[in-house]
Amino acid sequence: MMRVAIIGQGRSGRNIHGAFFRSEANDFCKVVCIVEEDEFRANRAREEFGCDVVSSYTQLFGREDIDLVVNASYSQMHYAITRDLLCHGFNVLCEKPFGRTYFECQDLINTAKANGVIVAAFHQTLFSPAFLKAKEIIASGCVGDVFQISLRYSGFARRWDWQTLQSKCAGSLYNSGPHPVGQALDFLGWDKDTRVAFSSLKSILTSGDSDDYAKVILTAPDKPVVDIEVNSVDGYAGDFVIKLCGSKGTYSSTNTDYKLKYIPDFSVYPERPVQTRFIENENREPAYCSEKLEFTEESGKIEGTAFDSAVLAFYKMMYAAVMEGQPLTVTPDMAAQVIRVIAQAHADNPLPIYFD
Repeated sequence: MMRVAIIGQGRSGRNIHGAFFRSEANDFCKVVCIVEEDEFRANRAREEFGCDVVSSYTQLFGREDIDLVVNASYSQMHYAITRDLLCHGFNVLCEKPFGRTYFECQDLINTAKANGVIVAAFHQTLFSPAFLKAKEIIASGCVGDVFQISLRYSGFARRWDWQTLQSKCAGSLYNSGPHPVGQALDFLGWDKDTRVAFSSLKSILTSGDSDDYAKVILTAPDKPVVDIEVNSVDGYAGDFVIKLCGSKGTYSSTNTDYKLKYIPDFSVYPERPVQTRFIENENREPAYCSEKLEFTEESGKIEGTAFDSAVLAFYKMMYAAVMEGQPLTVTPDMAAQVIRVIAQAHADNPLPIYFD
């Protein structure tokens, strides 16, 4: 068993990590300690997990019965707490965002190496079935050469909690953005030459001072253009989460369903040499380019989500790394690249700060 401590019993610490540890799918991790300062949440955790509950993460120092600490604290605390834990010899899984800046991420990576421990960031959506299905489609070649990938994490909802404050390292791009940005970078092969070709951040309906609309377009040499949108003000969101546009067809999926439309073999259609003069029909009347293409179409269901099978796959990776010495497949360097993109978008689109 991998012995785990969880810092925080909020939406992530309890409802994602805690829910997995309490599920039937988990037979290889045991929660031995919860860190929670709120009395009600602390008492509830004690009942749900039947383990030690302490009020401060510093009370973990000196313990030798913890293999991994899950840092699900407030976003602005991720860096400082993770760094402190690494310096005290703990392996740490940090919730996203991994840090506020690329420098913070690199410092965590270097601190982990200096102390001979593991640091990772919780990018479980790199194991989500919808994302893996899209990668499968690209690898199959059925849609041809993919030239554009669109990722949408959108909806229409107002928000007024701490996740709307710049001082909390929050807003749409820092909160939800690490998921599509991480997927985008993976589609681009984690190319070090990836650049932010365009970005726009806006604060529209949020009660706080951070972004509730984010658009980021990434490019890399000889790779597809990747269009990322995290939009809390889109009343028609949900048509797709991932779309692949290729030279032979298109793939589109939500998190539960997919559809595919492609031409298996273009060689069955005669070549169309370019005509430099006008095109006309059999009656010598002006005409548009027109031909009938026969598409193969497919649709289906996507089994599993980012909150069940993806979490299981991520923790299996963590177990292999912590308990068996296997390399991480989702590395902290990847998480640092995600923050590099997000920090660049914020630097290029500074928003007024109204709250401390």
